[in-house]
Amino acid sequence: MANSYNASGSGSGIERAVNLENRETERLIGSDKVEGTNVVRPNGETIGEIERVMIDKRSGQVAYAVMSFGGFLGIGEDYFPLPWSMLTYDENLDGYVVDLTEAQLSGAPKIHETDNDKKWADRKWGRSVHDYYGAQPYWGM
Repeated sequence: MANSYNASGSGSGIERAVNLENRETERLIGSDKVEGTNVVRPNGETIGEIERVMIDKRSGQVAYAVMSFGGFLGIGEDYFPLPWSMLTYDENLDGYVVDLTEAQLSGAPKIHETDNDKKWADRKWGRSVHDYYGAQPYWGM
């Protein structure tokens, strides 16, 4: 079966197929469907799109949405880690709403393709991202 796997039913020996094509329910959404979704201002103006979702491996909490902005055909794009708590999905706008001005965006922390992975693990850097936006860190105080 394409896009499915067999899972044993809690030790009963019964196998059932799980359909992996269902990428969205009323409350849940697959990460691959979030990636590429527009990030919009409350007035509906598109300011970027979600390039990546970063999840804390230990807690399972979504930590950041990495928003891509600017550039042309992937060249010269900037990547902004947005604390997940700042985003609200709006079905009418078909995107994640965040209330950021041009001035806030121009001074916002960025991730560059040349940055190493250690930046993501640095709580001091993470705190500076959350402080910039006035958001509570996902890991608490």
